[in-house]
Amino acid sequence: MTTPTNDAAQFPPHGRAASDARWYYVALVTAAIAISYFDRQTLPVAVAAIQRSIPLSNQQFSWLQFAFLIPYAAMYAGGGRMLDLVGTRRGFILIMLWWSVACALHGLATSFGFLLLARCLLGMGEGGGFPAAARVVAEWVPLARRSTAMGIINAGTAVGSVLAPPLIGIVLLTSGWRMVFFASGAIGLLWVLWWSRSYRGTSTASIALLDAGQRDARGLAQQLSFADLVAMRRVQVLVFAKFLSDSAWYFYLFWLPKYLYDVRGFDIKHISYYAWIPYAASGVGSFLGGWFSSRLLTAGHSLDFARKAALGLSAAFMPVVILVPHVRVGWALALFSIAFFCQQSWSGLIMTLPADIFPLSAVGTVSGLVGFGGAIGGALFGLVVGFLLGQGFGYGTLFLIVGSFHIIGFLAILLLGGRVQPLKSPDLIAIES
Repeated sequence: MTTPTNDAAQFPPHGRAASDARWYYVALVTAAIAISYFDRQTLPVAVAAIQRSIPLSNQQFSWLQFAFLIPYAAMYAGGGRMLDLVGTRRGFILIMLWWSVACALHGLATSFGFLLLARCLLGMGEGGGFPAAARVVAEWVPLARRSTAMGIINAGTAVGSVLAPPLIGIVLLTSGWRMVFFASGAIGLLWVLWWSRSYRGTSTASIALLDAGQRDARGLAQQLSFADLVAMRRVQVLVFAKFLSDSAWYFYLFWLPKYLYDVRGFDIKHISYYAWIPYAASGVGSFLGGWFSSRLLTAGHSLDFARKAALGLSAAFMPVVILVPHVRVGWALALFSIAFFCQQSWSGLIMTLPADIFPLSAVGTVSGLVGFGGAIGGALFGLVVGFLLGQGFGYGTLFLIVGSFHIIGFLAILLLGGRVQPLKSPDLIAIES
């Protein structure tokens, strides 16, 4: 008898019923990711209003992002392992409960120190979101559709980010900045009820059937230790690539509203009207990047080509942000939109790779390690941003730096990451180490 790896011991439905359940769960996880990005955008969008009660320098603002990203990174790695141990359903309940309460705590802040603590707790909770998403995809979605599923889920980042400026702006103008955090936390708690009543896991045997011909029984059954995974070169390359790309992404995510406030002269109304546009582009990129890779795969190309071609195209257009300081604000928003489109296409694809390559028993852990690298990159580069701005450097220098990160990350994957293909035997695993 096969030992279940998740919360439910029964096999999933087959045929049309299985397909319906599969995409329902993808939608459920997409909503969770949207809530997480809405929650993390509350502070950047509301910062101008918060500063009237709690003064914040550029350096303090960068420390708030650091306080979010360091525990976020730790929980990305630790949370992924936790999910592999306790299962997707229970793990996601714990994760979402934690981050929703932490988000609401921001509304009680009266000092920089309290904001720092609340930001830290929020990062601890949200770090488990994408490892949980990767496990849902590995549990329910066949290989040929995984990049599409992850692209849809990753588009949730755009949904949350698009909704944040206008909705937060309305709350700021009507109820004050504290209500922003209370309302955001309440939405997360409602999702927990939805998830707990809806989600059912699957089993290792079901995955073997789902990916028949793509994975063999030995590859699925192989238990990889944490040390084994950390020592694998392809894991290290993915971590490095995510370290670089998320350094750029968190710079855009956390500093774009502040850039528009400080450099382009935007106020809360302008942020509400226009700041959502690049995030909307990121959602389109998330979906189209995953769809394009799946299309290449179903057209007969290898998994390796399908993933790397889409990643390479995504990376190729990221340097357009270098032009941002030299153009009018309308064109600047257009360039940001291109960068956000390509970044989230890249992000969805790179977070699909753990499910493409590793058995289910290791997907959460590998996804966590990759996300850990990204969050650490974002945290460290955020401090660099605060330091450089404090020393008189302009945003032009920062755009020049971040414009190169995805290119370097893609070259690392292309030259050092090996072929994208499922691990099928202990012998192959040994070779990969």
